[in-house]
Amino acid sequence: MKTFLKILLSCVLIFMIWEIIDTSMESNLFAEWHTLGKIPWMQATLYDFYANILCLYLWMFYKEQSVLKKILWLIFLVTMGSVATCVYILKELFALNEDEDLKTLLIRQNS
Repeated sequence: MKTFLKILLSCVLIFMIWEIIDTSMESNLFAEWHTLGKIPWMQATLYDFYANILCLYLWMFYKEQSVLKKILWLIFLVTMGSVATCVYILKELFALNEDEDLKTLLIRQNS
């Protein structure tokens, strides 16, 4: 299961980086924000995104002991979304020892 998750999340990470770069080359979010921000579904998507970030951050806040890491990961999550999520979970997966299971990933606090 750990190997499957590493492969899956690596693929998602690569896809999202590609999608962000490709979309950025085609369209400037900041130039189009005045139009996009008025669309109700865009507003709902942003609320959904930040609610999701809050849930992920609460888990991360529990796991990380360093205040600096907590702040840096929050900034990374808010600015990079799914890219940051994939990076964090991959970091945690690769930190597991061979004999540790996913339960360890979920509940172990980092030093």
